Amino acid sequence: MPKLHTYTTEVTWTGNRGTGTSDYRSYGRDHDVAADGRPTIPGSSDPAFRGDPARWNPEQLLLASISQCHLLWYLHLCAVNGVVVTSYVDNPVGTMAETPEGGHFTSAVLHPRIEVASEGMVEKALALHADAHRACFIASSVNFPVRHEPVVTAAG
Repeated sequence: MPKLHTYTTEVTWTGNRGTGTSDYRSYGRDHDVAADGRPTIPGSSDPAFRGDPARWNPEQLLLASISQCHLLWYLHLCAVNGVVVTSYVDNPVGTMAETPEGGHFTSAVLHPRIEVASEGMVEKALALHADAHRACFIASSVNFPVRHEPVVTAAG
């Protein structure tokens, strides 16, 4: 039997400009994402959908979740396999298709740039991305392909 984990958040719409959703242009898309004991994330829709460009949108948060999950599994696997990571930066790219019914992500590509402590670790560091991808809870939960195109270099 699988071990179950439950997560909760609170999403509060803050975009009522006084007339609620009386028409499509009358309300703001602003909202706050909160969870006990954590900083609030200011959210909105993508600017293409009348959102505030200064706030996080759900598409960015989904992409960030995939990247974070991969990062955390990757660091764990490196640590238990003797690969010393000294730097990790990812610039993931997600593609979403807008359709008459709404839209959906069609792909996500992670672009992690990793530095390891020595040249002898590079090959193993590259190989561990496949294991991290298979282990990632978030990538395993979405219905679109998630690829990774890592670049690993040695310090020095």
